[in-house]
Amino acid sequence: MPADENCIFCKIAAGKIPCRKLFEDEYSLAFLDIEPASKGHALIIPKSHYPTLLDIPEMELGRAIATVQKVAAAAMKALHADGFNLVQNNRKAAGQAVHHLHFHVVPRFEGDNVRLTLGSKGAMESELAEWEKKIKENI
Repeated sequence: MPADENCIFCKIAAGKIPCRKLFEDEYSLAFLDIEPASKGHALIIPKSHYPTLLDIPEMELGRAIATVQKVAAAAMKALHADGFNLVQNNRKAAGQAVHHLHFHVVPRFEGDNVRLTLGSKGAMESELAEWEKKIKENI
């Protein structure tokens, strides 16, 4: 997809806005988040503009995920992290603030008090069966 001239991540990918670049290849770019949840919090974006995970071609998604893996491994080693979270939001209702597909790699440290929990609403067996049926029908 062509760049979106109003998208901050497209501007970063094009070099129009500076970033703390960690890694770049033909398809993706990794840089530090300027509002980090933890030490070393990084963002990985495809260089092409895709609003959500549902919009990116499979091959380009694979390239982006390879960059996610590379950056997560480097952050774990370099920062002596005890773990990491991978966060990816799609659309406003899910908390997506920048509508350009991106992945957060959030290094975690014992006792860091970072809260990235989903919680649980619970579900009855009948609800699980209904959701299973509907989702399978659409795969």
